[in-house]
Amino acid sequence: MMLSKVLGRGVLACVLLVLAGCATRSISDSGYREPGYGRGNPTYHGELSEYDVLGIDPAGQYSDADIQKAMVERRPLSVKKGSGILLVQSGAEMPDPEMIQAMEKYYTIASFSGVPQQGKSASPYSELFRYAAAKGGYETVIVYWGVLESATQGLGGKAISWLPVIGGVVPDENQQMRIRLMMAVIDTRTGQWESFSPEPFADEAMSNQHGRAASDQRQVLELKGKAYKAAAEAVVLRYGR
Repeated sequence: MMLSKVLGRGVLACVLLVLAGCATRSISDSGYREPGYGRGNPTYHGELSEYDVLGIDPAGQYSDADIQKAMVERRPLSVKKGSGILLVQSGAEMPDPEMIQAMEKYYTIASFSGVPQQGKSASPYSELFRYAAAKGGYETVIVYWGVLESATQGLGGKAISWLPVIGGVVPDENQQMRIRLMMAVIDTRTGQWESFSPEPFADEAMSNQHGRAASDQRQVLELKGKAYKAAAEAVVLRYGR
């Protein structure tokens, strides 16, 4: 699965860094994680199934004839500038404002809920999203997933008492954070799709005990802004013919 691959890279990175702490969180549940700061996004109930979004039955049986037919019917995807896109962020009631803003520079955007449906009677997302897009006159559906990988390393300040300094206290922790996205671009009419991962971005920041949460969320917002801008530009370069 695409998101699993993204998560897998994050685990490997944490092992290689050999840092004191490592965590992965969804871009749709990106709040600070330490005790005393709540339980994250109360509307977050997990991620969309990639199989369901792309119209693939993981338990299905596909013959060589099915595969050959899919290859023959395949056509290059096109998402012309100014065309309509139904935008979905996996796990979120609506896409992050920064992503909407980045995409609206090039396309007409409508947002749609990416919160997983409950119950076995729910329609497959591959049908739900395409039908909603067709009803609204949007030629393309874009669903995206994302993870934030963070690793922390204690600094010398953790080995000493909290010594007052001008403007605050001694920084005692360094946090490295990286964001990775996965985009699924789906043609509304045919259901044909392609996926790609935009350029990942990383950031590093030192913090102290009293400013840890604020520092963390500044990193989150900065990385989201950079990644979403790159994602919108990547869609234009790949499909804006």
